[in-house]
Amino acid sequence: MGDAATLIGLIIALVSVGVAMVLKGANPSVLLNPAAFLIIIAGTFGALFVAFPMKEVKKLPGLLKIAIMGRTFPDKADLILQLIEYTNLARRDGMLALDSISEKVEDPFMKKGLALAINTSSSESLSRILEADIDAMKERHRSGATFFTQAGTYAPSLGVLGAVVGLIAALGNLNDIEKLGHSIAAAFVATLLGIFTGYIFWHPLANKMKQFSRMEVEIKELIMVGVLCIQRGERSFFAEQELLSYLSQEEIKHYELKKGAKHGEEKRAT
Repeated sequence: MGDAATLIGLIIALVSVGVAMVLKGANPSVLLNPAAFLIIIAGTFGALFVAFPMKEVKKLPGLLKIAIMGRTFPDKADLILQLIEYTNLARRDGMLALDSISEKVEDPFMKKGLALAINTSSSESLSRILEADIDAMKERHRSGATFFTQAGTYAPSLGVLGAVVGLIAALGNLNDIEKLGHSIAAAFVATLLGIFTGYIFWHPLANKMKQFSRMEVEIKELIMVGVLCIQRGERSFFAEQELLSYLSQEEIKHYELKKGAKHGEEKRAT
């Protein structure tokens, strides 16, 4: 399922431009200009091939899929409840009790954190390793967002190039006023497409990738704090309060509802 905000935003932008053209007396069908699409779309991808090594360019399809279709993230409330459960287990049965559980953990970062917590008594070492993982992830995300930022820079400039090409063609029709007007109008279609794709598609996707990165960093930092609480053997109450500091007021309310529902299920089970 696609990301609703992305799809809604693109539809609003397309409809707005189309309606504005009609209100201004321009025919939206002029946008169906193969030459302009070739210059802007193919030209932008060509520029990306020039700007980045092939190893990085191969990631572009996957990055486009993430940016357009969106990403799913774990529920912070579920993560905290899970970490509190592990905190209680470690205090009650010792750190080695987490050994068998860590193998069943799906999140790779949490699995690594629990494994490190079991095998090291140094909070500094554990924190340093997990922070290094987060920093490496930030750099990968920054590199991915750069693709879209650069594409957003190239597209409007290629629009100017397309307009120049169109005007060159228009100059060949000086003797035919009707063709001249049509050629000049077509020349600026490339400029329109360049600005549209740059500022309605590429730059917004770059910003969306940055937002996804921020959200994933928040999740990983939450897990790291929880794992450190487990390793230090903190009481569940204090671990919970520390973890809740990473949540907004709305998220805390959501957490309390989930916590209450879980406790209700546990009481019914007993």
